[in-house]
Amino acid sequence: MKKVEKGATIKVHYKGTLNNGELFDTSENREPLQFCVGDGSMIQGFDAGVVGMELNETKTITIPCNEAYGEVRNELLYEVDKSQMPPDVKVGMDLVSQEKDGQQMRVKVAEIKDTSVIVDANHPLAGNDLTFEMTVVEIS
Repeated sequence: MKKVEKGATIKVHYKGTLNNGELFDTSENREPLQFCVGDGSMIQGFDAGVVGMELNETKTITIPCNEAYGEVRNELLYEVDKSQMPPDVKVGMDLVSQEKDGQQMRVKVAEIKDTSVIVDANHPLAGNDLTFEMTVVEIS
């Protein structure tokens, strides 16, 4: 039976949950996820987790945050003057920030103070261990 190895292009169906069981992503009702194993396009733990799997095999893996999106980094919390925010700004709101070099960055409003707003540029899943149930549906 053919097994997944580094360099193979594969398709997987998956369901991703947090430690509390909350579903954060799934391929259900979508095409399976296709990627080349080991090319750096996937988070480290997901990439490593499929190696050795066989066609139609299903397994569940838990990826520690340091092999997923990393720990929450305090240097990615920014304090911005409230005047630079939309008037309807709320905690939890997703915004797009424009850097001085023109690059855009997604941020989430973490805290609202009297004259400023704290925005968080960490990946939304940073600091979380991730559990994936995955099934290999194609190996090429």
